[in-house]
Amino acid sequence: MTYERRSAEEAIVLALREMGGSGSRKEIRRLIADNGYDGFTQEDVYGTIISSRSGKDYCPFMFDFNFGLKNLYAAGMLKALARGKDVELTQQGINFDLSTYRTKEQDEAVAKYWEIHAKSKKKKDEIKVSSNDVISEQVEDETGSDELADQDEADDAWKTELLNAIKKFSPAKFERFSRLLVTEMGVKMDKSIGVSMSGDHGLDGFGYFQSDDFRTSRVAIQCKRYDTANVGEARSETSLVQCICKKLSMGFLSPRATLPRKLGLWQYKGIGL
Repeated sequence: MTYERRSAEEAIVLALREMGGSGSRKEIRRLIADNGYDGFTQEDVYGTIISSRSGKDYCPFMFDFNFGLKNLYAAGMLKALARGKDVELTQQGINFDLSTYRTKEQDEAVAKYWEIHAKSKKKKDEIKVSSNDVISEQVEDETGSDELADQDEADDAWKTELLNAIKKFSPAKFERFSRLLVTEMGVKMDKSIGVSMSGDHGLDGFGYFQSDDFRTSRVAIQCKRYDTANVGEARSETSLVQCICKKLSMGFLSPRATLPRKLGLWQYKGIGL
């Protein structure tokens, strides 16, 4: 993939506003990718490249994302950032006209923030560690900004490894994995429907889910694993037809499936997708 580094600040604010003013970092990224805020695509947000230094996969968007969070905090658009906590807009972040972002005052505030950050980092680098007596001293930035990027990268590392492993699955193994995943979600799978590999774009799994109010729903699985591109509308429509024919209550489409919005298929004839 080719990714050009740029500001993600406006996209972050737009995503948070859609969420009501606060949300997790994971959910913010999902909304940015799904809605194409500020021109970011799914590939931009989730695509990975191989580091020339470590040889490992990493997501370049995460640098712009974390950098943007810190800048927004410095500019008064976000409340103080903390590990494991939701990101929250300030009142200014909720009401600010993004067409005027950033103002001269906000630029000065951001510049001052990074100046303080640089001094803090320099102080930390100057800490001497004895070869015989290891001293562990933490120099904290009040905003915790120095730690957020490392934390987010650590949180996403296992996801990248899992995604790379799934990409190596054979089609049959990927279907088995999907059925197992839905089973763990509480669906009792039918042992005959969709179990055999057919290659006809039919159902890859069928089962029943009983809710707390003892209502039983029919559930279908349609697996489509694509390395980079979205699953097209034609494939998604085929899956929908299968759902309708089985009179299903809900259906699971593989990630990155594109539903033809012209038909309004998020809820079609009572089928939740």
